[in-house]
Amino acid sequence: VAIYSTLGLARTLADWLGNDFFGVWLFLLGCGLVLLAVVTQGLRVRPSGIEIAVALGVAAAYLLVLVRMAIPTERSHLVEYGVVAILVYEALSERARQGRRVPVPALLALLITSLVGTLDEGIQWLLPNRTFDPVDILFNVLAAVMAVGASAALQWARRRASAWLERQT
Repeated sequence: VAIYSTLGLARTLADWLGNDFFGVWLFLLGCGLVLLAVVTQGLRVRPSGIEIAVALGVAAAYLLVLVRMAIPTERSHLVEYGVVAILVYEALSERARQGRRVPVPALLALLITSLVGTLDEGIQWLLPNRTFDPVDILFNVLAAVMAVGASAALQWARRRASAWLERQT
């Protein structure tokens, strides 16, 4: 809802911020806040070495992708739809942990997030000051794949570390 409610204002805001120093720092602040949310949610217990290694790998992958994206709006897709994908994935995973039948939460989260991104572009097609861009849909899918993949990798590392600790006792 937040993404859809800003569609009319987003282009004006992007033009106002532009590629200048302020816009870059504002984007970095947004990334920092997302990272802070991820860290505070993910580090409820002390991380193991494998978890730290996976987290550093994920951070490096995101940094490489962000550096290669020249247009700030492309970066915003990575953040926006990454957050959407994680929220959907965590909600589906929680339902599965509660005993509900959720077939392959990761793939379902990717599908749902991709549909939300496609709907976003469809709405933009209807707005007079916006355009439908299939490349944006691809960025939304990329953001979802990266976020869900990172979350799944971190969960795998946590399970592996927990299993190793259990074998040691």
